[in-house]
Amino acid sequence: MELSASTLILAIVAFIVYKYRVHAIGTLPRRDLKQPRGAVPLLGHLPLLASIPSTQLQEFFERQSDELGPVWSISLPHIGRVIQSDSPEILEHVLKTNFWKYEKGILLVDGAEWKFQRKLVISMFSSTAVREYTDTFLAEGKKVLGHLGKAADEGSIIDLEILMRSYTFDTFGSVSFGKSFGSLDNIHEDPPFIVSFERSLGICSKRMLNPLWRIREWLTGDSKTVLRDQAMMRQYAIEIFENRRKEVSDAPKTDLLHLLLEAKDDDGNPVPEDTMVDMFLNLLAAGRESTAQSLTWLFYLILRGESGNAVTKQLTQELDEVLKGSEPTYETHRRLKYAEACFYEALRLYPALPRNLRLCITDDILPGGIKIHKGEWFAWSSYTIARSELVWGPDAKEFKPSRWINTSWNWPIPSNLRPMDIQ
Repeated sequence: MELSASTLILAIVAFIVYKYRVHAIGTLPRRDLKQPRGAVPLLGHLPLLASIPSTQLQEFFERQSDELGPVWSISLPHIGRVIQSDSPEILEHVLKTNFWKYEKGILLVDGAEWKFQRKLVISMFSSTAVREYTDTFLAEGKKVLGHLGKAADEGSIIDLEILMRSYTFDTFGSVSFGKSFGSLDNIHEDPPFIVSFERSLGICSKRMLNPLWRIREWLTGDSKTVLRDQAMMRQYAIEIFENRRKEVSDAPKTDLLHLLLEAKDDDGNPVPEDTMVDMFLNLLAAGRESTAQSLTWLFYLILRGESGNAVTKQLTQELDEVLKGSEPTYETHRRLKYAEACFYEALRLYPALPRNLRLCITDDILPGGIKIHKGEWFAWSSYTIARSELVWGPDAKEFKPSRWINTSWNWPIPSNLRPMDIQ
C-alpha cells in the first residue's frame, strides 16, 4: 500500500507532536524533574509564561517553588531547558564550587570585555571619586525635592518611579560623562535621547518570550524603530566623546568618560570608538532601572502600613540626630546606619535583578544527584530567596531594616548572595 505525501507529512507531524507533547521542541524530556502544569506540545511552557503579566512573573516563580519544591524545570522552544532551584546547597555548587561549568546569562557581558568594563567602573568608584560625586548627588537631589514639594503644595499626584528614573539618569550622566541628560528639568517630557533609549529597550525586552520576534517587529515596523533609535543613541554618545576631546582643562578628571578615552587594550592601543559607544550604552542600561526601581521600592516600603510608620519614626529620628537640620555630606552620610539598612532591606525584598541564569557548558551533577546537561540553563530567583524562611527566618517577608545591623547569623547561602553587615 503506497502512502500519499499528505499522509506521510501528517504522520511525521503527529510523531513530532507526540515526541514533544510535554516539552518544547529542541529540548530533552526530563521526567526526573517536576514542572509547572500548562505545558503544551512543541511550545512547552511558552504560552503559560506569555499569559502571565510581567508584573506578576516573580510571584509566579515563587508559587512554583512553593508547590514543586527546591528543584523544578520549564522548557522554552527558543531558549531551551531551564532548571530552576533556590536551594542554598545547589546555589553554592553552581555559583562557587563548580562555577567554571557555567557561563553568564544572555543579558550579561562575558570574558575580556567584562573584565575591561569592571576595571573601569572600579576605578570610577574609588573613595576619592565618590567623595567628589557627593555634590552632584545633592544637587540633583534638590531638584527631586523641588518636584515633590510642588506636588505637595498643589495636592497633585506624582509618579515616583518616573521621578527616580529621571534622578538616576541625570546623576549617572553627570558623574560618568560630565553631562546631565536634563531629565529632571521636565519630568513630564523626556529628552529625545531618553525617549529613544526607553523605546528601543522596551521593544527588545519583548523578545524574551517571543521566538518569532523578528517577524513581529518586521510586521509592526518596530525593527526599523529600533535601528533608528540605536543610530540616534550612538550619535549622541559619539558627540559626547568628541566634545570631551575638544575640552582644554588642566583639572584632573575621574569620571568614566575620561577613563574610557584614556583606556588602552592589552596591546597598549586606544580602545576603538565603537567599543566605547557599546560600553556607554551597556553601562547606561545597567544603571537605568536598577537604582530607580530600588529607590522607588524603598519609598513604597517605608511609607506603607503600620511597619512603615515605625520605620519612618526611627529613620526620621536618625536623620535629625545626625544631620541636625543641615544638608547631608560625604562624612555625615556614613553615620546614617539605619537609612543604609532601609536601602539594603528594600534591595533584599525587591532585587534589581530578581531572576538570573547561567548556561551549563559541560555536563554536571547537582547536589542530590540531579543531572544538568550541556546546553541547559540553570536559573535561580533572588526574589524567591528573599522570601525564604530557610534563609531569612520566619519574618522573611517583612520589611525589617534592623536585620542588617550587627548581624551574627550563619548564612546557608554562597558569600556572593549574603547580606552586608552594617557595624
